[in-house]
Amino acid sequence: MNQRNNRMIGNSVNLAAALDHISALASINRPILICGERGTGKELAAERLHYLSPRWDAPLHKVNCAAIAEPLLESELFGHEAGAFTGAIRAHQGRFERAEGGTLFLDELGNMSQRLQEKLLRVIEYSEFERVGGQQTLHVDVRIVGATNADLPQMAEEGKFRADLLDRLSFDVVHLPALHQRPEDILELAEHFAMQMSAELGWALFPGFEDSAVLALQSHHWPGNVRELKNVVERSVYRWGNPATKVDALILDPFQSPFPTKGSPPTGTTSIATGEAAANFSGRLLAIEKQMLEEAMTENGHNQRLTAQALELSYDQLRGMVRKHKIGGQRRRN
Repeated sequence: MNQRNNRMIGNSVNLAAALDHISALASINRPILICGERGTGKELAAERLHYLSPRWDAPLHKVNCAAIAEPLLESELFGHEAGAFTGAIRAHQGRFERAEGGTLFLDELGNMSQRLQEKLLRVIEYSEFERVGGQQTLHVDVRIVGATNADLPQMAEEGKFRADLLDRLSFDVVHLPALHQRPEDILELAEHFAMQMSAELGWALFPGFEDSAVLALQSHHWPGNVRELKNVVERSVYRWGNPATKVDALILDPFQSPFPTKGSPPTGTTSIATGEAAANFSGRLLAIEKQMLEEAMTENGHNQRLTAQALELSYDQLRGMVRKHKIGGQRRRN
């Protein structure tokens, strides 16, 4: 994996808190759950966990449990013996065997059947399993990282997910912030994706976004999170098609027809007004945050560790805020 191109981008306080949590858990050899909305980067978080862990040079295998039918998922995870079912001509190693010594990332594991949940629980508790159609017990050393956007505790209460498996999976739970919970990162992410798309189009450089496009980026709620932002930016850059001028139009909804219907209001009027109001609100919040940070820094002699303690932030969170607001100053000497 090219880790440089698969990093989690942003300097917001909420993202920094999640990354700190991941870094602290990396060396703890226990099952971990990653929770977050779709498109928040759960797979990237799993990669960060693996590559910061002592298992970094062993395999990392990923399985989307929602994308594979149950009979195939069982074989994919645990393998099968020759003749186990029609078409099983030869023995097949599953992901657990192939991930020996490393990490197995199970995405959307809330979709796993009760029967497979029971087999997974046995692997977690005893590090052993049998292939489909097999009788030999196999032992593995694999760290399991699960991910979901489902409410697993609620599913456990309803009997749809094993409570004992949830207990074993959740040694700790990493919560990834939705994009609207880290608005400071939106423009940085957008520019990153725009530069990638510009390079793919053969442009010498990305010309940038006009203020109107920046307002649209900041005012949209981004229900699809970073994945939606990436699609919107790449689509908008390619449709813009002019590397000599800044992009001033975002294609948020590709299904929206560009042709007006009879009696429809002028396109863009409402969204521009909403965008300006949202940008003003966001700007005021940032100004308040900066003022509080500057006051706390002054009161603590510009000692970042003391300031972090006073504001009940981690040291890395505070450093991210200082960089974001470009706050300098001299440390008070005793």
